[in-house]
Amino acid sequence: MSAPADDPAPAAPAPVALDPDAERFLRHLAIERGRSANTLAAYRRDLLAYAAHLDGLPAARATPEHVQGFVRGLRDRGLGATSAARMLSAVRGLHRFLVEEGVAATDPAHDARPPKPPSRLPHPIALEQIEALIAACSGDDPVRLRDRAVIELLYATGARVSEATGLGVDDLLGEDGREADVLRLLGKGAKQRLVPLGRYAREAVGAYLVRGRPALSSRGRATPALFLGARGGRLGRQGVWDLLRGAAGRAGLDVELSPHTLRHSFATHLLEGGADVRVVQELLGHASVATTQIYTLVTADALRDMYTTAHPRAR
Repeated sequence: MSAPADDPAPAAPAPVALDPDAERFLRHLAIERGRSANTLAAYRRDLLAYAAHLDGLPAARATPEHVQGFVRGLRDRGLGATSAARMLSAVRGLHRFLVEEGVAATDPAHDARPPKPPSRLPHPIALEQIEALIAACSGDDPVRLRDRAVIELLYATGARVSEATGLGVDDLLGEDGREADVLRLLGKGAKQRLVPLGRYAREAVGAYLVRGRPALSSRGRATPALFLGARGGRLGRQGVWDLLRGAAGRAGLDVELSPHTLRHSFATHLLEGGADVRVVQELLGHASVATTQIYTLVTADALRDMYTTAHPRAR
């Protein structure tokens, strides 16, 4: 039987909000730690989930049982180990901040441990496959010139996709009007680094700037962005994914491909060519060499496979 028309509708659940201490923590991350907008948005999402779990209890009054219950809830939801670890990292950062600021006497998240994420080795692609991607962007059409420049630049510098799409024309640091041979990248934590730009990438970017970018720029408002979309605005991260998929399709490559694949390939090929891991760390903008050393495992696996295949008494 339907409810009478004058019965009140069920109340919508009240939206979850962060308590003032959590908002202070986010401001601390933005102002004093220089975290990027993307990182801050991720922290806010994770802390909102924690606030929903606390159900109105201020974070400063949370106990270890609250934190452990939150972790169990992540597991019960079937959340992947990597995502659960990221969310717990936000919670632990909040509670450390509250202790450091004297808001809380103890840290209830100190002993909380996330599920151990699986070991994931990067998956680079071969040089021949990268060359096939680039060849698939041949031609003088403005979009093809741009696509070729983007792929060459990503592989030549190991830039993250957000770093590449954030580039401005003035981030190309040439001297005396010559082609730029150094690129200025703005990485995580708003840290700048300079990365050499090889000949192939210089030529591709130069051709795009002369014959491609002006045509794209005429389709929209003036912008200092280096890479432009088909309508003249700044090319976004999804646009880079799309152009890579398009190039892979034209090249007939049946591989899992993303902008990060080119970053992985950049690092792996450098190490295979004899580059020092500390140099690769600097080029990639890694804060710790331990992050870079995962690529040495990839090259060690390749050497092991080659040895097993080629040595007569290896098997």
